[in-house]
Amino acid sequence: MGQEFIKPPVEVRYREELEALRNTDTGKRPENWQMSPRAVRTFILGSPRPIVWGGKEITVEKKYFGNDALVERCIVTLAGNRGLMLVGEPGTAKTMLSEFLSAAISGVSTNTIQGTAGTTEDMIKYSWNYALLLAKGPGRDALVPSPLYVGMEKGILTRFEEITRTPAEIQDSLISVLSDKVLNVPELGDEGFLFARPGFNVIGTANTRDKGVNEMSSALKRRFNFETVMPVREASMEKRIIINEVNKLAKESHIAAEADEDVAEILASTYHELREGVSSYGHRIDKPSSVMSTAEAVSVYYQAMITGYYYGDGTLSMDSLVQNLVGAVSKENKDDLEKVKGYFNTVIKDKSSKEGGLWKEYYEARKWLR
Repeated sequence: MGQEFIKPPVEVRYREELEALRNTDTGKRPENWQMSPRAVRTFILGSPRPIVWGGKEITVEKKYFGNDALVERCIVTLAGNRGLMLVGEPGTAKTMLSEFLSAAISGVSTNTIQGTAGTTEDMIKYSWNYALLLAKGPGRDALVPSPLYVGMEKGILTRFEEITRTPAEIQDSLISVLSDKVLNVPELGDEGFLFARPGFNVIGTANTRDKGVNEMSSALKRRFNFETVMPVREASMEKRIIINEVNKLAKESHIAAEADEDVAEILASTYHELREGVSSYGHRIDKPSSVMSTAEAVSVYYQAMITGYYYGDGTLSMDSLVQNLVGAVSKENKDDLEKVKGYFNTVIKDKSSKEGGLWKEYYEARKWLR
């Protein structure tokens, strides 16, 4: 695009991979899809061998570290007539997965509705340019399409983030669209029916922590296939995600630093054990009420990294890591800090005496848990 962004959209960040997959894809494609379901899966889950295209070998990296079968089911759902709803704990990569699916299938991941308590039906469907409306009357020129309208008109996916943060009566405006695949604009009279083009569908996301805030109606739930995105269950996988994501963030911010595998292992172990309530040594742990998500672990590591980069000698200190851990854990309930103190005084103390090295530094940094 000739310019840089803080966070480029998926279709920009992975442009070369997407182009290579589209141009070498020989699989069957649903109508108006940019690539076949098989190629979409390859884009998200990676390829064991490079793709030869444009005179060079292009590596398609694994981008989603979770349940591969879940990804396949998501792709199949979007090829059908039902919407896809991704639910789970915060920080389990639901949004990231929806972005990957949209970029691969439709070529664009930014046709998005962000659900909040202030989301209105106009923000979902369409609104009006009132200057043109007064000058010319109701017509397509005066209509300002919102993401759902754009998705239906172009035959692309519409992403609806945090749908349960949206008032229930606003959520239900999706029911007729998902059922009949038609949107009625009464102001346009007989010409006010927008029929969805092939390729249109809706990907919604909802946090289980928001359950009951604005619970989806049964009628709306029946229009979606639900897939539950679970937290990472293996500390080794969590470590790999932390390293990959932190290195990406550092590269995007032009920070000349890389994630340290040993530090990432310590942080991944901390998050994994606090989330599961049991240590690798068999200690029982009081689980914090805060969400101990992998996304939070990435943020804690990255904040500690850039602290060392800008204020220190370029290396990450355990003091900084624990300081950032305090902020992440105590943001919802300060009582959680006592549980982390107990974790350090038992599990980390034990690992410090047995492992030494960085574990000892980590234990000594417990002074910041106050």
